[in-house]
Amino acid sequence: MKPIEVSRSVKAPAAVVWSIITDLEGSVDTISGIEKVEILSGGDSFGIGTKWRETRTMFGKKSTEEMTVTEITEGKSYVVVARPEGANYRTVMSILPTGETACVVSMEFGANPKGKMTRFMGATMGKMFEGATKKALAVDLDDIASAAEEAVPD
Repeated sequence: MKPIEVSRSVKAPAAVVWSIITDLEGSVDTISGIEKVEILSGGDSFGIGTKWRETRTMFGKKSTEEMTVTEITEGKSYVVVARPEGANYRTVMSILPTGETACVVSMEFGANPKGKMTRFMGATMGKMFEGATKKALAVDLDDIASAAEEAVPD
């Protein structure tokens, strides 16, 4: 499956957005699609090797995935992978400053099916889920933007 990409302008400094997208404990309050987060390793710091379980309802089903940070460029981007049964997921979060008080936050999500049946299902049903996935990612970015813009004093 080709990665799905979404971006959104944010009227807040990149540093504010970075603090929000790396605050795992706060993500339940920030991102409406996240129901629960359980930090497994990394404690208060966010970096390579940080692991957590994230619970969401996607396509009408509650799903809990274990996520791991595999790459990070401090203040700019990070990569998270999950390996649920049947697929490998990869998410890239990035921030591009567009001025002192604005930036663009982007999310790229890709899934690689494991096994012949899963690949077949992905090929036949992938387009159906692509639009719903893109919409869910856009909602996450809207939630992040709202939190960042509210955090900036007038």
